[in-house]
Amino acid sequence: MACGTVALSFLLSVYAALRAHGAPGHVLVETLWEWIPGGATQLASGTAPFQVDWAYQVDPLSSVMILVVTFVGFFIHLYSIGYMGFDAGYARYMAYLNLFMFAMLTLVLGANYLMLFVGWEGVGLCSYLLIGFWFDRQSAADAGKKAFIVNRIGDAGFALGMFLVFVSFGSLDFRAVMDQAAHMPVDWSWDGTLPLIALLLFVGACGKSAQIPLYVWLPDAMEGPTPVSALIHAATMVTAGVYMVARSSAIYAHAPKAMFVVALVGALTAVFAATIGLVQNDIKRVLAYSTVSQLGYMFLACGVGAFTAGIFHLMTHAFFKALLFLGSGSVIHGMSGEQDMRKMGDLKGRMPWTHWTMLVGCLAIAGVPLLSGFFSKDEILWSAFRVGGYGHLVWLMGFVVAGLTAFYMFRLYHLTFSGPFRGTEEQAHHLHESPPTMLVPLFVLAAGSILAGYLGFPALLGERVGFPNVFERFLEPVFESAHETLPEVFRAGAPGHGMEAALMAASVLVAGGGIALAWVFFKQHPEFPGRLASSLAGVHRVLLNKYYVDELYDALFVRAVALGGGNSLYTMDRYVVDGGDGELRPGLGVNGLGWLTRDVMARFSDAWDRYVVDGLVNLTAAVLDNSSYVLRALQNGLVQHYALSALIGVFLMIWAGRFLLRLY
Repeated sequence: MACGTVALSFLLSVYAALRAHGAPGHVLVETLWEWIPGGATQLASGTAPFQVDWAYQVDPLSSVMILVVTFVGFFIHLYSIGYMGFDAGYARYMAYLNLFMFAMLTLVLGANYLMLFVGWEGVGLCSYLLIGFWFDRQSAADAGKKAFIVNRIGDAGFALGMFLVFVSFGSLDFRAVMDQAAHMPVDWSWDGTLPLIALLLFVGACGKSAQIPLYVWLPDAMEGPTPVSALIHAATMVTAGVYMVARSSAIYAHAPKAMFVVALVGALTAVFAATIGLVQNDIKRVLAYSTVSQLGYMFLACGVGAFTAGIFHLMTHAFFKALLFLGSGSVIHGMSGEQDMRKMGDLKGRMPWTHWTMLVGCLAIAGVPLLSGFFSKDEILWSAFRVGGYGHLVWLMGFVVAGLTAFYMFRLYHLTFSGPFRGTEEQAHHLHESPPTMLVPLFVLAAGSILAGYLGFPALLGERVGFPNVFERFLEPVFESAHETLPEVFRAGAPGHGMEAALMAASVLVAGGGIALAWVFFKQHPEFPGRLASSLAGVHRVLLNKYYVDELYDALFVRAVALGGGNSLYTMDRYVVDGGDGELRPGLGVNGLGWLTRDVMARFSDAWDRYVVDGLVNLTAAVLDNSSYVLRALQNGLVQHYALSALIGVFLMIWAGRFLLRLY
């Protein structure tokens, strides 16, 4: 049932994409109901009703996303049958996968920012559930919490950006916001409305798509089942930030400073993660840092205005990265759970189908010509170089990353499939090829890794063979307004075809150099890496420990801010809020006031009640009691005594009257 629903979703996605392509403006919007019918709201330019519809939108951009998500997602579901079929939580696992797919489709189909945010938070929840799926393992439980918390930091920026979008434009609907942004002047400042919106949204993208400084959750996500790693790292959750930036292309095109930040952060992340991937020994962790690096490539593209190239790389990356993760899962399955590449080797003959499909994935991500990664990566590098300015800087960084990627991917390939087998005899005895349910997805994704790139055939080559860039033409309606603005932002003249051909050849050569160097180090002379690590022990240690960023975050934020702040708050609570425990009494907090009330005020109140209030009452009673003896004697019941008393009273009144008259 779980696989069938995703297959049905893919068929419906094909139908929806075809309908949208034939619709006016290539946009199909379906409003199900008025979700939030809010009242009048104060905006920057007046008042407007805060109204959000539960609406879905299919246009060329969302068409690409839903087709990739459902297609790749289906084969990950199919693969999971063989990989997770014997797990005790199999049904729960499949339910989580389906929930993840629902959230991701809601994210890419939402017609407004708030609908996107619903899916955005949904995939965050599902990532927590899937990364921590084996919650009885402390490392998996911690990784799930880490992913959830780090994403919440980015989501705070996204929410603030969304608030500012509504205050500035009076709507959260994508079409309304982009139409207004397209008619606004380019804002070259840092603190203008559009740059601020773009930067806040990018904070959310950094969290979801694992960019510096919020990338730390993604490598730890390897604690989940391998198909989960493929689902999260390939075509779904981590690409949500790239999709959101591309969806907001009109805003970014009018905020050049924000685009510079996007490009620089993307390029830095690509270099940073690629250098870490050079020395990691866990096969899934190498792929995790590769994902972080490739996501940096996508943001680099968006930062130089090449939104189509960024989405193109998103699509090709979905195929070869899902293939690599599922291939690594096949290796781990055959190796009885082993993930350390140093304990592998010589799997080429033992797992031939897994070997050939993973080789295709390694060649594709390395950018070898005629495979999908070559076309998308070259498009990004060329787009960065031709805009000039900071584009040359990020091109150089991307160019270096191309060589690093080829090297560490073929390091992974040779450590896994070449050389002697370095595992145990028991592992060698149980080593076997994966079942068909796991191999069929590998074959399909390998085919996609080869063929998907031809949808975005480079213009330089396409003009000569008459093969158009279908992907660019398909997405042009989405990015048309942004592309109209970009010439004003990037004023450099485009280099000629000769320069494009030279840069393409250079990227191929640097990829080939990385592959050749990995072949020398890990195939021909496997002793070289150990010697190099010894001679550069400090650098190797820093890279192996991932620049100590996790330790730094642990010291600054976990121990200093969280635990240290918690201890400070405990002290504040203990000695100020609760201060005054009846013994030390260092403060007049809750306990101190309780002590003051109980031990001081209560005793004073008891003494006041006992000796003042009760004393006066008892004194009055004693006076009245003693005077009553005299008064009782006068009340004897004899009439003659009462008459005498009245006569004496009359004489006293007469005397008193005469006395008062003399005074006056």
